[in-house]
Amino acid sequence: MKISWMGHSCFLLEGDGGVKIITDPYESGSYKGQMGYRPVAIDADVVTVSHEHLDHNYTKGIKTNVIIRDVGVVKVKDIRVEGISSYHDNQQGFLRGRSIIFIINFEGLKIIHFGDLGTVNINTNMLKDADVVFIPVGGVFTLGADQAKEIIKKINPKITVPMHFKTEKIGFNIERVDKFLQSEDYEERNNLLLDSNSVNSFKRIVVLKYKR
Repeated sequence: MKISWMGHSCFLLEGDGGVKIITDPYESGSYKGQMGYRPVAIDADVVTVSHEHLDHNYTKGIKTNVIIRDVGVVKVKDIRVEGISSYHDNQQGFLRGRSIIFIINFEGLKIIHFGDLGTVNINTNMLKDADVVFIPVGGVFTLGADQAKEIIKKINPKITVPMHFKTEKIGFNIERVDKFLQSEDYEERNNLLLDSNSVNSFKRIVVLKYKR
């Protein structure tokens, strides 16, 4: 599987047979230009949407037959996606509503996309034994660095990929990835190319370079 970071919380997962999954596509230029990543105009077999904010739910530029934006289990080809309800804040959704954590089983790998998770008070039982997790670390609207580390320590995935943090493409007043990386052994890559045999050959934290 090849994993590429488009930017923000949007990833492209490409299987060996050409099957593609896109997570949380953003609307380029939304929020008065604060979403500065270029458009995600890629055809995909499956698109997941963790919640209905413009930096996570813009599917208009993507040709797809399957958009998953609810909790529950959906099976498409050799893909199994399970959505678990969570909160966008630490007040049980009072401030920003709900978000969905997606567990994606694809190409023999268990991948977790945490969406805009804003609380550490989640049931981690289903989230253990993950190969790759995408977790927000920018704070303010989501988990911050310390909260993300707390969850990672509990579920112990093989690879953690940080997302939803400040870059030169983002106008939101959120933290950069640096705080999350402090005192951590990590590597930077253009993308992740892995399978169930090679997943242990990477460092525990991988920072991807955005493609858009």
